[in-house]
Amino acid sequence: MNIPVQAVIFDLDGVITDTAEYHYEAWKALAEELSIPFTREFNEELKGISRMESLEKILVLGGKAHDYTEEQKTALADKKNEHYLTLIQNITPADVLPGINEFIAEIEAQGLKIGLASASKNAFAVLESLGLKDKFHAIVDAKTVQRGKPDPEIFLKAAHLLEVEPGACIGVEDAAAGVEAIKGAGMFAVAIGAKELFAHADLVYESTTGLSLEAILPLVR
Repeated sequence: MNIPVQAVIFDLDGVITDTAEYHYEAWKALAEELSIPFTREFNEELKGISRMESLEKILVLGGKAHDYTEEQKTALADKKNEHYLTLIQNITPADVLPGINEFIAEIEAQGLKIGLASASKNAFAVLESLGLKDKFHAIVDAKTVQRGKPDPEIFLKAAHLLEVEPGACIGVEDAAAGVEAIKGAGMFAVAIGAKELFAHADLVYESTTGLSLEAILPLVR
Protein backbone atom coordinates (compact mmCIF):
# COMPACT_ATOMS: atom_id res chain seq x y z
CA MET A 1 0.00 0.00 0.00
CA ASN A 2 1.32 3.43 -0.90
CA ILE A 3 2.09 5.89 1.87
CA PRO A 4 0.36 9.25 1.27
CA VAL A 5 2.78 12.13 0.75
CA GLN A 6 3.34 13.98 4.01
CA ALA A 7 6.34 16.21 3.33
CA VAL A 8 8.46 17.98 0.72
CA ILE A 9 12.20 18.30 1.38
CA PHE A 10 14.16 20.91 -0.56
CA ASP A 11 17.79 21.40 -1.41
CA LEU A 12 18.77 25.07 -1.06
CA ASP A 13 21.35 26.21 -3.62
CA GLY A 14 19.90 26.12 -7.12
CA VAL A 15 16.41 25.17 -5.92
CA ILE A 16 15.19 27.85 -3.51
CA THR A 17 17.73 30.49 -4.44
CA ASP A 18 20.78 30.61 -6.68
CA THR A 19 23.80 31.25 -4.51
CA ALA A 20 25.95 29.43 -7.06
CA GLU A 21 27.31 32.73 -8.39
CA TYR A 22 28.49 33.72 -4.91
CA HIS A 23 30.14 30.32 -4.40
CA TYR A 24 31.79 30.67 -7.81
CA GLU A 25 33.17 34.13 -7.00
CA ALA A 26 34.49 33.00 -3.60
CA TRP A 27 36.13 29.82 -4.93
CA LYS A 28 37.58 31.67 -7.92
CA ALA A 29 39.17 34.29 -5.64
CA LEU A 30 40.74 31.57 -3.49
CA ALA A 31 41.92 29.54 -6.50
CA GLU A 32 43.54 32.58 -8.09
CA GLU A 33 45.30 33.34 -4.80
CA LEU A 34 46.74 29.80 -5.00
CA SER A 35 47.66 30.30 -8.70
CA ILE A 36 45.11 27.69 -9.81
CA PRO A 37 43.06 28.45 -12.96
CA PHE A 38 39.35 28.30 -12.14
CA THR A 39 36.54 28.32 -14.69
CA ARG A 40 32.75 28.30 -14.60
CA GLU A 41 32.87 24.88 -16.25
CA PHE A 42 34.97 23.45 -13.42
CA ASN A 43 32.73 25.16 -10.88
CA GLU A 44 29.86 22.94 -12.11
CA GLU A 45 31.74 19.94 -10.67
CA LEU A 46 31.43 21.43 -7.19
CA LYS A 47 27.62 21.50 -7.18
CA GLY A 48 26.08 19.53 -4.33
CA ILE A 49 29.32 18.52 -2.62
CA SER A 50 30.82 19.74 0.65
CA ARG A 51 33.22 22.64 1.13
CA MET A 52 36.20 20.41 1.94
CA GLU A 53 35.48 18.09 -1.02
CA SER A 54 35.30 21.17 -3.25
CA LEU A 55 38.65 22.40 -1.97
CA GLU A 56 40.24 18.98 -2.55
CA LYS A 57 39.00 19.01 -6.17
CA ILE A 58 40.45 22.49 -6.72
CA LEU A 59 43.81 21.48 -5.27
CA VAL A 60 43.90 18.38 -7.51
CA LEU A 61 43.04 20.62 -10.47
CA GLY A 62 46.06 22.80 -9.68
CA GLY A 63 48.40 19.88 -8.99
CA LYS A 64 48.61 20.94 -5.34
CA ALA A 65 46.80 18.02 -3.69
CA HIS A 66 49.75 17.28 -1.38
CA ASP A 67 50.98 20.82 -0.78
CA TYR A 68 48.93 21.58 2.33
CA THR A 69 48.38 20.05 5.77
CA GLU A 70 44.83 19.29 6.94
CA GLU A 71 45.04 22.35 9.20
CA GLN A 72 46.04 24.55 6.26
CA LYS A 73 43.23 23.11 4.13
CA THR A 74 40.71 23.90 6.86
CA ALA A 75 42.04 27.47 6.99
CA LEU A 76 41.69 27.79 3.20
CA ALA A 77 38.11 26.47 3.28
CA ASP A 78 37.28 28.88 6.11
CA LYS A 79 38.74 31.77 4.13
CA LYS A 80 36.56 30.90 1.16
CA ASN A 81 33.51 30.73 3.45
CA GLU A 82 34.23 34.12 5.03
CA HIS A 83 34.35 35.65 1.55
CA TYR A 84 31.11 33.84 0.62
CA LEU A 85 29.37 35.08 3.79
CA THR A 86 30.32 38.65 2.88
CA LEU A 87 28.84 38.18 -0.59
CA ILE A 88 25.54 36.63 0.59
CA GLN A 89 24.82 39.59 2.86
CA ASN A 90 23.34 41.08 -0.31
CA ILE A 91 20.64 38.36 -0.55
CA THR A 92 17.03 39.53 -0.13
CA PRO A 93 13.58 37.93 -0.57
CA ALA A 94 13.80 39.09 -4.21
CA ASP A 95 16.42 36.35 -4.71
CA VAL A 96 13.95 33.50 -4.17
CA LEU A 97 13.84 31.63 -7.49
CA PRO A 98 10.73 32.01 -9.69
CA GLY A 99 7.85 29.71 -8.73
CA ILE A 100 9.24 28.72 -5.32
CA ASN A 101 7.02 30.96 -3.20
CA GLU A 102 3.98 29.70 -5.08
CA PHE A 103 5.13 26.07 -4.73
CA ILE A 104 5.63 26.49 -0.97
CA ALA A 105 2.18 28.08 -0.68
CA GLU A 106 0.72 25.07 -2.54
CA ILE A 107 2.48 22.67 -0.13
CA GLU A 108 1.17 24.61 2.87
CA ALA A 109 -2.36 24.59 1.44
CA GLN A 110 -2.18 20.78 1.28
CA GLY A 111 -1.12 20.66 4.93
CA LEU A 112 2.21 19.00 4.15
CA LYS A 113 5.40 19.53 6.13
CA ILE A 114 8.38 21.35 4.62
CA GLY A 115 12.03 20.42 5.20
CA LEU A 116 15.46 21.49 3.99
CA ALA A 117 18.43 19.21 3.26
CA SER A 118 21.35 21.40 2.21
CA ALA A 119 25.07 20.78 1.73
CA SER A 120 25.57 24.42 2.73
CA LYS A 121 26.75 25.18 6.26
CA ASN A 122 25.11 28.59 5.88
CA ALA A 123 21.57 27.38 5.21
CA PHE A 124 20.02 29.10 8.23
CA ALA A 125 21.57 32.47 7.34
CA VAL A 126 20.50 32.22 3.69
CA LEU A 127 16.90 31.25 4.54
CA GLU A 128 16.76 34.12 7.03
CA SER A 129 17.91 36.58 4.34
CA LEU A 130 15.31 35.19 1.93
CA GLY A 131 12.55 35.61 4.51
CA LEU A 132 11.70 31.89 4.32
CA LYS A 133 13.14 30.42 7.52
CA ASP A 134 9.77 30.27 9.28
CA LYS A 135 8.29 28.21 6.43
CA PHE A 136 10.49 25.20 7.25
CA HIS A 137 9.57 22.66 9.92
CA ALA A 138 13.06 21.09 9.83
CA ILE A 139 16.39 22.36 8.52
CA VAL A 140 19.34 19.99 8.10
CA ASP A 141 22.66 21.35 6.88
CA ALA A 142 26.18 20.01 6.43
CA LYS A 143 27.08 20.83 10.05
CA THR A 144 24.71 18.20 11.39
CA VAL A 145 25.52 15.13 9.26
CA GLN A 146 28.54 12.85 8.99
CA ARG A 147 28.28 12.05 5.28
CA GLY A 148 27.55 14.41 2.40
CA LYS A 149 25.45 13.80 -0.69
CA PRO A 150 25.16 11.41 -2.57
CA ASP A 151 24.85 9.59 0.77
CA PRO A 152 21.15 9.68 1.79
CA GLU A 153 21.90 10.62 5.43
CA ILE A 154 20.87 14.28 5.10
CA PHE A 155 17.45 13.45 3.60
CA LEU A 156 16.85 10.65 6.10
CA LYS A 157 17.65 13.04 8.95
CA ALA A 158 15.25 15.64 7.57
CA ALA A 159 12.47 13.03 7.38
CA HIS A 160 13.25 11.95 10.96
CA LEU A 161 13.03 15.54 12.23
CA LEU A 162 9.78 16.04 10.32
CA GLU A 163 8.50 12.82 11.97
CA VAL A 164 7.48 11.27 8.66
CA GLU A 165 8.52 8.08 6.86
CA PRO A 166 11.07 8.62 4.05
CA GLY A 167 8.68 6.92 1.63
CA ALA A 168 6.14 9.67 2.36
CA CYS A 169 8.52 12.41 1.19
CA ILE A 170 9.20 14.23 -2.06
CA GLY A 171 12.77 15.53 -2.46
CA VAL A 172 13.63 18.45 -4.74
CA GLU A 173 17.22 18.81 -6.03
CA ASP A 174 19.26 20.45 -8.79
CA ALA A 175 22.36 18.21 -8.59
CA ALA A 176 22.83 14.58 -9.64
CA ALA A 177 24.46 13.80 -6.28
CA GLY A 178 21.38 15.19 -4.55
CA VAL A 179 18.99 13.11 -6.64
CA GLU A 180 21.07 10.03 -5.81
CA ALA A 181 20.73 10.92 -2.12
CA ILE A 182 16.95 11.31 -2.42
CA LYS A 183 16.57 7.95 -4.16
CA GLY A 184 18.93 6.32 -1.65
CA ALA A 185 16.62 7.57 1.10
CA GLY A 186 13.66 5.90 -0.61
CA MET A 187 11.94 9.15 -1.58
CA PHE A 188 10.32 10.45 -4.77
CA ALA A 189 12.94 12.57 -6.57
CA VAL A 190 12.12 15.80 -8.41
CA ALA A 191 15.08 17.33 -10.27
CA ILE A 192 15.55 20.86 -11.57
CA GLY A 193 17.65 21.22 -14.72
CA ALA A 194 18.43 19.51 -18.01
CA LYS A 195 16.68 16.13 -18.31
CA GLU A 196 19.78 14.31 -19.62
CA LEU A 197 21.60 15.03 -16.36
CA PHE A 198 19.09 13.20 -14.18
CA ALA A 199 18.65 9.61 -15.32
CA HIS A 200 17.58 8.52 -11.83
CA ALA A 201 15.06 11.27 -11.09
CA ASP A 202 11.37 10.40 -11.04
CA LEU A 203 10.43 13.76 -12.54
CA VAL A 204 12.49 16.56 -14.08
CA TYR A 205 11.57 20.23 -14.47
CA GLU A 206 13.72 22.51 -16.62
CA SER A 207 13.37 25.29 -14.07
CA THR A 208 11.67 26.05 -10.76
CA THR A 209 9.01 28.02 -12.62
CA GLY A 210 7.13 24.84 -13.58
CA LEU A 211 6.99 23.24 -10.12
CA SER A 212 3.46 22.10 -9.33
CA LEU A 213 2.42 19.96 -6.39
CA GLU A 214 -0.87 19.23 -8.16
CA ALA A 215 1.10 17.72 -11.06
CA ILE A 216 3.59 15.84 -8.86
CA LEU A 217 1.28 14.13 -6.36
CA PRO A 218 -0.47 11.76 -8.82
CA LEU A 219 2.97 10.49 -9.98
CA VAL A 220 4.20 9.51 -6.50
CA ARG A 221 4.01 5.73 -6.07
